Amino acid sequence: MADDGYALRPLDLDARGIPVVAALLREVFPDAVHFIDEVVRWQYLENPDGPAVGFNAWANDALAAHYVTIPLRALVDGREERGLLSLNTATHPRHQGRKLFTRLAQATYDEAARQGYGFVVGVANANSTHGFTRKLGFQAVSPLLALVGAGPLRFVPEAEAPCFTPLHGTEKMAWRLAHPAHRYTVARQGRRAFILSERTMKGARFILGVDDPEQVPPALMHARMPRVKAFIGLDPAIDRKRSIYLNVPMRFRPAPLNFIWKDLSGQARSLDAERVRFHAFDFDTL
Repeated sequence: MADDGYALRPLDLDARGIPVVAALLREVFPDAVHFIDEVVRWQYLENPDGPAVGFNAWANDALAAHYVTIPLRALVDGREERGLLSLNTATHPRHQGRKLFTRLAQATYDEAARQGYGFVVGVANANSTHGFTRKLGFQAVSPLLALVGAGPLRFVPEAEAPCFTPLHGTEKMAWRLAHPAHRYTVARQGRRAFILSERTMKGARFILGVDDPEQVPPALMHARMPRVKAFIGLDPAIDRKRSIYLNVPMRFRPAPLNFIWKDLSGQARSLDAERVRFHAFDFDTL
């Protein structure tokens, strides 16, 4: 127990620990109805890339704060590497203002480096980005694109490979599409599979990701491509000159999002914003 009365402990991922974390998430975010036990268990335990890595802060027997990352595999400068996605953070209202998030995050990154993870990535809104960059040493790589338009989303051959791109095998894809609280469909356009969310933005259906059709379960490959679509993420292969899509100006976005990166390898690596592929499918597990 630290001098301030808080004990930082690694995540408890057993049958008792998951409901306690889910209850804190629901209390801190009462409008986020997806924080049911089944979703938290799916996120933290069933990911084929590995179990969640994170820490909790306890005030005696009460869970005061929580921070978690979940594993993902990616190509970083052409080499496959194990990394983490920064996911959920929550501090109970009675314990806010005690800098618990920063302490939990740093403990998580220290443990992740010890386990051999090479990086942490995430998506932060405008309010939280400075906390990650100034207090935790993240690079603010790039604002995400927020494309809205009609017709095909076109792609061009890439002059060079991305410096960062997540890897989706069939097992990871099956897990991602088996969300306990949401349903997805997949539409094929040429040599690409478009993963579609049920959600829309001002009538535009969300494209969560674009991938190899061979990675997608055939039973889901039955949707028609909607006419009006929205894409949030980064992809250097998107041909914005030949696609009838507008990148929504920052002032019109309800919550502008930034892609952030932290190197855990000790090499002080950074990413080139023009060569990052990162779709909503890779960070939005809702």
